[in-house]
Amino acid sequence: MAAILTAVGILLLVYASFAVSASAGLGGSLVLVPTLVLFLGTKEGVALAALLLAGNNVLKIVAYRKTLPFRAAAGITVLIVIGAAAGSALLVEAPTGLVTGAVVAMFVMTIVAERMDLGSARAGFAPLLALASGALSGFSGTSGPLKGAAIRNLDLDRRHFVGAASLASFAGDATKTAIFADSQLLGRTSVLLALASVPLMALGTLTGSRLNSRIGEQSFAVLFWTVMGGYTVRLGILLVSA
Repeated sequence: MAAILTAVGILLLVYASFAVSASAGLGGSLVLVPTLVLFLGTKEGVALAALLLAGNNVLKIVAYRKTLPFRAAAGITVLIVIGAAAGSALLVEAPTGLVTGAVVAMFVMTIVAERMDLGSARAGFAPLLALASGALSGFSGTSGPLKGAAIRNLDLDRRHFVGAASLASFAGDATKTAIFADSQLLGRTSVLLALASVPLMALGTLTGSRLNSRIGEQSFAVLFWTVMGGYTVRLGILLVSA
């Protein structure tokens, strides 16, 4: 009975991560990574999160197909892929303790980024944020606010913002997944969980997309910064448990 309740709880959190990601453009890893890391362990949890988020981003791209800013997001997407490839290669070879430490360090950088007001930085700073975001995502499983800050510098409305985030996130997560797959980090439990998550991707994307279409730009800004605040809360939890 306990195992069934655990499985249901994990799947509900997986669904929540997809819905958050589809509504705010990012933030899926905020829920998904700690859930899978606690259930599967650090390396396998990060690897499965990359696979699930890549699949979810395919559905987000379909949902936001009319507002995909390919040209505006191209540079950031390429840099995120480069960073993700480097970070993922490090994760495969790194000790588990070091990877866990990187997750904690990522959220220290979250607070630093907020205090430096990186969200209002000039558009010319976006490439550096994108590269750092990809590397940190590949190594720790999440890029925190850096990817969001980079894409916000493109000055897009909420629908195009989520479209750009979906393109960039898919490219980064697909890169990580390819590297992790080659290293065979995923076990039988991860495969079963991935299969069970497929219908939740569709449901979560539909939920998030509908929410995004109904709120205004001001409400979207509140949603975006709430997700950023969530990363800060998660930092405190990680520091306590580290």
